[in-house]
Amino acid sequence: MTAAERLTDGLYGLGWSTVKKLPEPVAARLGRTVADAAWKRRGKGVQRLEANYARVVPDASPERLAELSRAGMRSYLRYWMESFRLPAWSPERVSTGFDPKGAHHLTDGLAAGKGVILALPHLANWDLAGAWVTTTLGIPFTTVAERLKPETLYDRFVAYREGLGMEVLAHSGASAFGTLARRLRDGGLVCLVADRDLSAAGVEVDFFGERARMPAGPALLAQQTGAQLLPVTLWYDDSPVMQGRVHPPVEVPEAGTRTERTAVMTQALADAFASGIAEHPEDWHMLQRLWLADLDPAKGPA
Repeated sequence: MTAAERLTDGLYGLGWSTVKKLPEPVAARLGRTVADAAWKRRGKGVQRLEANYARVVPDASPERLAELSRAGMRSYLRYWMESFRLPAWSPERVSTGFDPKGAHHLTDGLAAGKGVILALPHLANWDLAGAWVTTTLGIPFTTVAERLKPETLYDRFVAYREGLGMEVLAHSGASAFGTLARRLRDGGLVCLVADRDLSAAGVEVDFFGERARMPAGPALLAQQTGAQLLPVTLWYDDSPVMQGRVHPPVEVPEAGTRTERTAVMTQALADAFASGIAEHPEDWHMLQRLWLADLDPAKGPA
């Protein structure tokens, strides 16, 4: 493990061990302070966030983009402060911390017995939404986590999410896909963050007027298992309660090859994600390159 990796792992460990002990208002102020400091430094992450917002809000002035990126960093740090504190939240705090609209799409889909796939972009706090599902609805689910370096940091994230009631699989291609398919065939729930391709097999979609790649997994799982595919969007308002919406199911097209059906379904997901991001761009925590025009082909996926 390099010195940088040890530092990264230590900082995350400090967050989970210390921030969760802070009073909530103190943690919120700390998050805003850290966010503003990072925004003022204008590092690569902030610059990329601002460039991404420029595609979402193409008519925004430089001043408006700067306001958005500052609000975006505050939203991003709110996510981290909440995540560091989530293991210490009571079931009541989790239950009152999230107010999703359209949750009947999820419960009705599970009642049908064919399994449900929830697909989300990097909006607001997807971990809080997951904790609400496991705690308030009492529904366990399976998800996939990107393998991080150092390995100890990946282990921290797995332990954190398992502590919230999630089954976490490593993002490892066919092995993870097979397990997800089995969970769905058993009538279970799978939740996937699905606005950034982590493989070389992503599906090209139109996203805010330009081409991007998004993972094929959600659409392929729905076709292979018969599970319902539900887009979800999240956002913050001025209250301590995160808001959300479970969108109507993405249907499997009746005609076309598997590749063609996958393309249509993934585009439908992208459209649902775009609707939520356009309404609340500051809550989209995309600090990486996403659009094909921004990617170096030699470096592979986003």
